[in-house]
Amino acid sequence: MLLEIDNLGVTFTTGDGEVNAVNGVSFGIDRQETLAIVGESGSGKSQTAFAAMGLLAKNGRATGSVKYQGKELLGLTPRQLNKIRAEEIAMIFQDPMTSLNPYLRVSDQMAEVLTLHKGLSKKAAVDESVKMLDAVRIPDARNRVNMYPHEFSGGMRQRVMIAMALLCRPNLLIADEPTTALDVTVQAQIMKLLGEIRQEFGTAIILITHDLGIVAEFCDRTLVMYGGQIMEDGPTDGLFAAPAHPYTLGLLSAVPRLDRDDVDLATIAGEPPDMSRLPKGCPFTPRCAFRLEQCPTVRPPLDPFEPGRRRACHAPLEEVRSGAPQGRPPAKPLVEAQP
Repeated sequence: MLLEIDNLGVTFTTGDGEVNAVNGVSFGIDRQETLAIVGESGSGKSQTAFAAMGLLAKNGRATGSVKYQGKELLGLTPRQLNKIRAEEIAMIFQDPMTSLNPYLRVSDQMAEVLTLHKGLSKKAAVDESVKMLDAVRIPDARNRVNMYPHEFSGGMRQRVMIAMALLCRPNLLIADEPTTALDVTVQAQIMKLLGEIRQEFGTAIILITHDLGIVAEFCDRTLVMYGGQIMEDGPTDGLFAAPAHPYTLGLLSAVPRLDRDDVDLATIAGEPPDMSRLPKGCPFTPRCAFRLEQCPTVRPPLDPFEPGRRRACHAPLEEVRSGAPQGRPPAKPLVEAQP
């Protein structure tokens, strides 16, 4: 296992009390595998990645275990983490303009990575940067490497960020919403590029996204998060074809379909949970049409139910897959979350 996360918790201390952003998350990723983490905003997707990378805000703390090739990352010093982040695990952030320094040329920013972590001279580092810009399909890379970030389009800036992340040939690439600010044509180009990078460099990829269409086309496995917890995970094809959790069912039902015009888009009633006052049981209970008496008070374990698949739900599997509770009327989602 390349990266193994066990019982990860992330808590932030705020003026209004503690916010539990991630609660007992466990999963792993193998070499050259692509894993998607999906869910609504605030479900804990990005904070899971930030905790694994040691990038939490100052008021945040992580518990549990994050092991990279068997080595525990939680508790390492910033110096130790910097070496791993540059040479073993890299991250692409959502908005490249907030990650690139607008006052420095791209050549200076890329070369710094290689001079600091690989000990290359400035000239050798720039030459290697040009090769990587060529690898991510930036035209006329030799001349454009000396440009400033604002002189690139949004899609090209994202390619620059991908090139910077790949300079040290990491084994794992974490992409946090890498296509959110891009138009659909550029999105397709970026995802095609990531697929080529996976093949060329043998890189494992964790993709954090809201776009289920990209997930269906690109990712081997999918992990569905809600309220800082994993609701369901498994191979992408099986999860999309036969969702086993009411939340997954709701997400997929809300996706427009081009092959059918007789299906209305569904919505998930209610609001996401208050992460500072999570219910004792399943956080999806107030919005769930399949909820049972024990759901508000008993947290369902994340148990395997098929080879390679897990779900955290008290409702019978056959009821969820049928789309309606069997032998009883479906419950109406509650308007307010339970205390």
